[in-house]
Amino acid sequence: MKTSSVAFKSQDSHTLEKIPSLNCQSTDTEEPPGKSFIISNIEEEPPSCTTNGRYRFFWDVSDASWKDWKWQFRNRITSLEQLIQLLPLSVEEQAQIQTVAKRYPLSITPYYLSLINPSDPNDPIKKQSVPCIHEITMSSFGMEDPLAEKEDSVVPGLVHRYPDRALMVLTDICPMLCRHCTRKREWRHGAWTRTDDQIEAMLDYFRQHTAIRDVILSGGDPLTLSTSHLETIIAKIRQIKHIEIIRIGSRFPVVLPQRIDDELCNMLSKYGPIWFNTHFNHPREVTPEAAAACDKLVRAGVPVNNQTVLLRGINDSVEIQTKLAHALLKAKVRPYYLFQCDEVQGTEHLRTSVDVGIKIIEGMRGHTSGLAIPNFVVDLVEGGGKVPLNPNYVLSMNDSELLLQNYEGKVYRYRNPKTRNRKEEAVAAPPVSGVVESLLEDAALPVKTKGEAHADRVIVRP
Repeated sequence: MKTSSVAFKSQDSHTLEKIPSLNCQSTDTEEPPGKSFIISNIEEEPPSCTTNGRYRFFWDVSDASWKDWKWQFRNRITSLEQLIQLLPLSVEEQAQIQTVAKRYPLSITPYYLSLINPSDPNDPIKKQSVPCIHEITMSSFGMEDPLAEKEDSVVPGLVHRYPDRALMVLTDICPMLCRHCTRKREWRHGAWTRTDDQIEAMLDYFRQHTAIRDVILSGGDPLTLSTSHLETIIAKIRQIKHIEIIRIGSRFPVVLPQRIDDELCNMLSKYGPIWFNTHFNHPREVTPEAAAACDKLVRAGVPVNNQTVLLRGINDSVEIQTKLAHALLKAKVRPYYLFQCDEVQGTEHLRTSVDVGIKIIEGMRGHTSGLAIPNFVVDLVEGGGKVPLNPNYVLSMNDSELLLQNYEGKVYRYRNPKTRNRKEEAVAAPPVSGVVESLLEDAALPVKTKGEAHADRVIVRP
């Protein structure tokens, strides 16, 4: 493998070269054109933080450049020519990259690429960032716009679906093109940001619709805008009295944490309450740099929530999700959502069955704190909105009692209080709550011992 720093051409912050990407492995029946994979003789251990990867891939980049988010953004890896200087790729894989690039381009920050273990063909960081031939071979599955955002766009860039919330899509530019992106359809339309006139049209809509109390800034990634530009937009939103909350959706803390600098945090601190939703998918992404970025936001008075996407072969196990949740809490980030991967064209190879997500939540329950367990949700097609899905702990229920099964598989009777008048309360004896013993056999309930109930809790892949 050639070791090279960023000797390639820097890229302007408002352009995206459309280029290809790499092979990945899948259990699906459709096979990519080539299967061979070159593994370089590199350390077996994946990097625990960016230090090892940085000096493996970008040894001659100065500390000042590495910590400069604008340098990181300008020097994104966006071509096959750049990628082959950094990762081992076979001839077949390079051909596959060219094929995928015609439809779904490539963009990876140097920081995020430094997290990849190049000796692991199934590296979870690589699978999220380097294109896979199945993006093309399985493209008959899914939809371009499964959430029907175009149908709910009231003015260009403004999605108003829920009565009290609205989403501002400020740009389609991202520091990294995540292979599971919900707005993957935008990659083929070039790089753009909303004009001042378009922003003003959105603000006018807010002024006229007083039910809107919560505004989400999204993209692309809104933090690709300069801090001053972003402040102009946020300040104008803050002038609208009925808007109570501003949320920012950004993956910068994960893929380019250097962006979360003092200038940005000082600006955000002036316009609270602002909530920050980010997007960690794997515990290896919670590096010291990423944790420091989240800490800066929290210290600026900006709470940070995380929205994970459930991805096949990346984080589809109880073990990985639990490690991720614990790493996030240590970094002062709340695990908020675990999303079923949307039905987006070009992402089918990364989607799991819904049952996997339910089993993950079931496997985490009782084995970590409730604070660490995200809500597993499906965002319905055609603008149906988010629906939470949970394991079924309610075996039966009536007006007087419930039969509930706990995380160990034990069944309990629980008294169900209901409104009664005083006369009824004096004569009616309530049912007694407690563990059910005599009813188990009659009810034919599949009760397991604690060990049996969780013997397979680590791996839940179908």
